[in-house]
Amino acid sequence: MAKKDKEPGRLKQLWRAYKVTAKADPSSVWIALGIGLAAGVGVFAIGFFSSQGNPWLLALWGLSSTLTAVLLAMVIMSRKAEQAAFAQIEGQSGAVGAVIQSSLRGSWTGAAQPVQVNARTRDAVYRVIGKTGVNLIGEGDPQKLNKLFNDESKKILRAAPGVHIKRIVVGSNDGQVRLHKMMKQVKSGKKKLSRGEIRVVAKRLDALGNSMPIPKGIDPMNFRPSRKM
Repeated sequence: MAKKDKEPGRLKQLWRAYKVTAKADPSSVWIALGIGLAAGVGVFAIGFFSSQGNPWLLALWGLSSTLTAVLLAMVIMSRKAEQAAFAQIEGQSGAVGAVIQSSLRGSWTGAAQPVQVNARTRDAVYRVIGKTGVNLIGEGDPQKLNKLFNDESKKILRAAPGVHIKRIVVGSNDGQVRLHKMMKQVKSGKKKLSRGEIRVVAKRLDALGNSMPIPKGIDPMNFRPSRKM
């Protein structure tokens, strides 16, 4: 019986994340080290002047400053690693679906599969439902996405009349949202739906069915941006 491949250990995952991030953005390493070191020195300085020469307190403040520096540097590198992962797939078909698949938590619901697709141009619209309402996320040419947005909006309002619909176009041009900021944009805004309403709206829209194919390009199951350095 063949042995299952073991997942890489925590240290190996950290090292991989570091290498990917350092290669994509070499300055991120120095930024993380600089900010972490500055924070550590600041914490130790506070402890040095407040401990009044007590060696035990100085040792505790030294440990606290070291942990602060390491933790802050890891948080910064984690953010940079996530941005590097997004940068590798940005602009490719299916990138939006991959981010949705890996980013949703809690009551938020969505899928890597688009709800509207232009088979010829491969423009696609994805749907995410949460406290900000129904978010339609477009991937492709903004002008050609309008028809897809309108078709999906009509379908949504037939199933859930009055529900709030927000449109987002992912891209690097003016008026568009960069891929690494997409979920932040989705979750920004006033609360439109409660948890119970989210479930009701999601069930109604799921009942409409969806036979749209996943655009060729990114495999959502293989994309996992690092959330921890």
